[in-house]
Amino acid sequence: MKRILVSACLFGINCTYNGKNNLNYRIFSLMNNFSLIPVCPEQLAGLPTPRPRAEITGGKGWAPGSRVVNEFGVDVTRAFERGAEETLKIARLFEVELAILKSKSPSCGTQHVYDGTFSSILIPGVGVTAALLRENGIEVLSEDEIEYFIGS
Repeated sequence: MKRILVSACLFGINCTYNGKNNLNYRIFSLMNNFSLIPVCPEQLAGLPTPRPRAEITGGKGWAPGSRVVNEFGVDVTRAFERGAEETLKIARLFEVELAILKSKSPSCGTQHVYDGTFSSILIPGVGVTAALLRENGIEVLSEDEIEYFIGS
C-alpha cells in the first residue's frame, strides 16, 4: 500500500502553534487506499505546543538566507530545519513518495506562506519542510488538493 506523510494537525492532533489542530475529515477518506503517516515537523524539532507564532523572512523555505522568526523576534530557523530533516528521515524510512501538508505553515506550506510581518499577508512560497521534501524528490501537496486522490 502506498504511504503518504500527512501533517499531524490535519488528523486532529493538537500540535499547532496555538495548541489546537486543523482537523480535516477528507484526510480519513484516503485511509482505505493509502497508509497515512502523521508528522509534525515543529514537534519533531522539539518545539513546545503551544508555541509562539513563527513566519519566514528573507527568503522562502529552505533557501539560503531565509530565516524563521517567532512573533517575539527570536530566530528559530535551526529548529525548523531540524524538524524538516527529521521529517525527511521518516519519509525515507517509510519510502514515502507523497506528502499532504498544512497550507500556509512556515514548516508545511506548499504554495503560500505568511510574509514575515505577522500581519496575515500571504505571499507565494513554501515552508521549510515542504521545500526540503521537494528537493529530495517527494511530491508535496496541500490539504486543499486531497480531491486529487478522492476524485470529488
